[in-house]
Amino acid sequence: MLTKRIIPCLDIKNGRTVKGVNFVDLRDAGDPVELAAIYAQSGADELVFLDISATEERRRTLADLVLRVAEKVNIPFTVGGGISSVEDVDILLHNGADKVSINSSAVKNPQLINELVAKFGSQCIVVAIDAKQIDGEWLVHLVGGKVPTELNLFEWAKEVEERGAGEILFTSMNHDGTKDGFANEALAKLSTQLNIPIIASGGAGKMHHFTDTFVEGKADAALAASVFHFKEIEIKDLKEELKRNNIAVRL
Repeated sequence: MLTKRIIPCLDIKNGRTVKGVNFVDLRDAGDPVELAAIYAQSGADELVFLDISATEERRRTLADLVLRVAEKVNIPFTVGGGISSVEDVDILLHNGADKVSINSSAVKNPQLINELVAKFGSQCIVVAIDAKQIDGEWLVHLVGGKVPTELNLFEWAKEVEERGAGEILFTSMNHDGTKDGFANEALAKLSTQLNIPIIASGGAGKMHHFTDTFVEGKADAALAASVFHFKEIEIKDLKEELKRNNIAVRL
């Protein structure tokens, strides 16, 4: 049985870790390299670093941050934000990232997924999808959730899989930062329709939310930020709780 993964997410702006609610009202959560080292030691399975201002400001993800993180952690980590070319990915993987996450650039140029998969392999390519439920329909949003599109979440996710991406990171904008639980109905639909792993993001507040997203949402991994950054939930305690609920995790 494949173990379920717990993934702290570090949103980076101007070199610092930040966290907001529904993608706004950001507050400082600490130094990303220090936080990464703590998470690696405390049982996190992977880490995700998202440079949330990179796409908006039209600049490349901070490659030097990747170098510093790679020196400090011994678990896989994914980097995203402002990645729009084979060259961008080459630099990040060369500097020590295990995977890259693309979002807005994939929607604007879907062929980029094919190009990256052909060059680096599916296992390196994560496509992040930020979506918001509006009048019953899940619509994809770009540029850190600021730009709405007419693209349907489930149709886009299927295309992403068909183009070779190895994993999907789905963030529900409706749930992000609310601590009311993950978008399990949408996650279950994604998991049923696709054959690649789905990472649940947006809404973690209590330990039982993680249990729920693995059982009801059929997610392969659960990503969270503030509950870990501000020590509301300790990863070791969370994994022991998941194990008590018969969910396979790496202790």
